[in-house]
Amino acid sequence: MSYVLGNIPKQSVISVTLSPAAVSANTSAEQTFTVNGLQAGDHVAVCKPSAQAGLAIVGTRVSAVNTLAITFGNFTASPITPTASETYLVLVSRPDRAVTDGNI
Repeated sequence: MSYVLGNIPKQSVISVTLSPAAVSANTSAEQTFTVNGLQAGDHVAVCKPSAQAGLAIVGTRVSAVNTLAITFGNFTASPITPTASETYLVLVSRPDRAVTDGNI
């Protein structure tokens, strides 16, 4: 049985300047960043402002209070360092905590 957390009473967009570390060749790696206001249970979607060949954001989550975790994928044979000091947009959706059985 699956469970649904309910409605989303709060949704906002946060802009944050990040300077991620290099991502090794042919791998994915999660990196964490401090983003004040995030809470455990928030759903996040992240938009990197520029494209870099072979580099992708393949996962995002709130790993702890005020901590954004982004998994970068490198699909090339060389390390890639995401562009430094870019302003990323983070869409934060905060579901209410009423658990239902999914029967809407």
